[in-house]
Amino acid sequence: MKATVYIESSVISYLTARPSKNALQAERQRLTRLWWRKLRPRFDCYVSDTVIEEISDGELAMAKKRLTAVRAIPRLAASEPAADLTEEILKRGFLPSKAATDAAHIAIAATSGMNFLLTWNCTHIANAHVERQVAKICIAHEYEFPVICTPEQLMVV
Repeated sequence: MKATVYIESSVISYLTARPSKNALQAERQRLTRLWWRKLRPRFDCYVSDTVIEEISDGELAMAKKRLTAVRAIPRLAASEPAADLTEEILKRGFLPSKAATDAAHIAIAATSGMNFLLTWNCTHIANAHVERQVAKICIAHEYEFPVICTPEQLMVV
């Protein structure tokens, strides 16, 4: 049985973005494309309605490219448990209200039983302080907390 991966919007953005002149962004793009091409088939990957909404925004041509990239990836539907967990994360103040979508990604991954949450969002998602606090909430609600990581961290030997 393959491990499950919830692919958050930032990964898809790095995958499909025009080549960056910024060294860090260019390296993230390279690693994302490598993971997508070589390692994604080793996992059962999922996106959510929230991901689809986010990647649909912006320049039309780029939005189409992002949507095409995830066309064959199964979608996790919105759920009441995920909405409740999102609300709890925000109520506790571990994420600012402007990061409600980021809280939703974590909640969807947790309530859907994902093994991993793949992201390049190191401000509100792949952040050790946030993870520590949000994991406690998930566990208190009897959800297993997914491993939150970047494509670089999910490279399989």
